[in-house]
This record gives sequence, structure tokens and C-alpha cells, in this order.
Amino acid sequence: MSRKSKRNRPIDAPVTPATSSRRTPLIVAGVAALVLGAIALLFFGTKGGSPAAGGADARATALASANAPSEGPADAKVHIVEFLDPACETCAAFYPIAKQYMASNPGRIRLSIRMVGFHDGAEYAVRLLEASRKQDKYWQTLERLLGTQSAWSPGHTVQPALVDAAVAGLGLDMTKLAADMSAPDVLANVRQDMADAVTLKVTQTPEYFVNGKGMPSFGEEQLRTLIREALAEAG
Repeated sequence: MSRKSKRNRPIDAPVTPATSSRRTPLIVAGVAALVLGAIALLFFGTKGGSPAAGGADARATALASANAPSEGPADAKVHIVEFLDPACETCAAFYPIAKQYMASNPGRIRLSIRMVGFHDGAEYAVRLLEASRKQDKYWQTLERLLGTQSAWSPGHTVQPALVDAAVAGLGLDMTKLAADMSAPDVLANVRQDMADAVTLKVTQTPEYFVNGKGMPSFGEEQLRTLIREALAEAG
């Protein structure tokens, strides 16, 4: 289902997340960082993308999202960093919120997307999205996947063939896409997202940081308040 209608609603119109999944995963926060690290090590090996040393500098580097796909001016005074799982229903429901504020505040907001695949098989969709950047179709691919989750992730388990089918109509070179999913730079960017998630203690998705500040608790109004406050502070 297309999310376009949600992006066209008034800026403060509420978004209703899917009720079957609030955020993902529902695991103990203290264990989640270890889970992320283990996934990164087992799936990608030990080369590159390792979490930076702790402290303010590591946090600042993770939030800078230098190699992440971004929309909006690089020097925008408000920077939204959004961690999402492409198979997460609540991520799909919340994704239009930042885009609404960008449309209503042209040139004032930069949005950076970071990927953390918590759902079963989600790393396939994550790598496909990263590979789509090589064909300048990242945003189209992301929005297509978020809008068709039920088709390619039945039962919250990602089916690679169904992911491919979902994006087949976007004009992607599917042969090149498949090859690029294993390209060293693609895997390095995926590793970096996972490493930065560990640094920032991201244990569930979606997770947002606005000018370095996280939400005090999860919710749509908390996110809207964080963005409005950052815009006001930016003047």
C-alpha cells in the first residue's frame, strides 16, 4: 500500500502505526547492543565497520552519518538521523513524519537514513537498499519497500524473491543490483550502520535523533515535539 497519502496530510495530522508491531525488536535493551554486535560479526566478518571507541566523539561521528543516504542541504541547521528496519511496520508508519516537516520547512532540514535489520531475513532488504544507491534509486526503492511490506515480509519474515518482485518496476537493473549487494563498499556501509547503532545504543526501530537528541520516550508526538523544538532553536 502506498504511503503517499500520509505524506500529503497536514503537518500535525497523526500517523497511526500498525497495531501488530509497535517497535521492533521486543528484546531487553541491555542485551540488544550485544545482539547487534554479534550479527555484524557473524554475517559480515571482522573487517571494517567496527564500533568506534566510546565517548562523545564516537557518538558525534555516528550521528554525523557521513556516508549515509541523505536528503536536504548538507548545512541544514536541523539534522534528523532515522534508524529503521525496512521490514518494521512502525518504521513504515513513522517514515512520512520527517518528510512532512521537510516539505513544510524547505532547506532547513537534512534527513539521514540508517538501516538496522532486526526482522528475520531483513539484512537482504538492507543490502538491496544500499545497492540501489549505485543506480541513484535509493529513495524510490526505500519508499516502495516501506509501502509494500506485507507483500514481501509475510509473518515478519523477509522473503528475498518477494523483495525483488516488489522493486522490479522501478527501472533498476536487477542483475547489477544483485551483484552490487555483495560489493565491498555496500557491505562496508551496512556494517557501519550496525556499528553506529551499537555506539548510539539503538535497540529498537524506528529510532530518531534530532540534532543529536533522542526522544525521551517513544511516540509520534514525542518525535514531532523534538523536530519542532529543533526548528525553533535553529531560528
